[in-house]
Amino acid sequence: MILEHKGINVFYTDEGKGKTVVLLHGFLESSKIWSPFLTQLSKKNRIICIDLLGHGKTECLGYIHSMELMAEAVEAVLKHLRIRKSILIGHSMGGYVALAFAEKNPDNIKGLCLMNSTASADTHEKKINRDRGIEAVKQNHKTFIRIAIANLFTPKNQSLFSKEIDALVKECLKTPLQGIVAALEGMKIREDREVLLHFSPYKKMMIIGKNDPALPYNTLKSQTENTEVNVVEFSGGHMSYIENKHIFLQNILHFIEFI
Repeated sequence: MILEHKGINVFYTDEGKGKTVVLLHGFLESSKIWSPFLTQLSKKNRIICIDLLGHGKTECLGYIHSMELMAEAVEAVLKHLRIRKSILIGHSMGGYVALAFAEKNPDNIKGLCLMNSTASADTHEKKINRDRGIEAVKQNHKTFIRIAIANLFTPKNQSLFSKEIDALVKECLKTPLQGIVAALEGMKIREDREVLLHFSPYKKMMIIGKNDPALPYNTLKSQTENTEVNVVEFSGGHMSYIENKHIFLQNILHFIEFI
């Protein structure tokens, strides 16, 4: 379905009945990443999947897609659907957007799951790498996408899930150049929101890949110290929904059920 928002089209899907769960994909991805899980998830829940700005079938809104700007699009979809309270689950960049939404709309959150994501802002080194990424994208965005996606898997899993990676890359190649750059710029300037892990009243869960090439395991673990965040650890890398598909679904269903 399409919603007009600030002069652009925002794409979303709406399936099932029950508790509302909003699924937010990561950088270069689209709402299609959730397709393998929708049958199970929508049996007892209302599942909303949204293409974030400049990704999937949602158009670009400017040169910089800040996490707040992306969260506003999510907010617009939920207001349009007259949904007041929901559970947010975000993969990587989708987690950053979920945090931005939660900070602005604390009374509208029933639960928050950060999946291979972080509540911290980019480090100085990471910001430099974002700028390098932007230059690489402008040189050859197709090569950038192929390398970027492969690097999110552990070396072993690059071989083990080669077919899945090829299919994902094929989808990610549909992401427009402007959408890629705008997201990189937006992630680079995002705020630190670790305070939400400590003082927010709703249920929280973090899914961590022990061998995540993008987000250091120890850094993520330290964020959850002295919090009530439920930490789930998988053996894989950054792409839990592929590398740990079945146990990932079990943990998501369990998280939703007990909210």
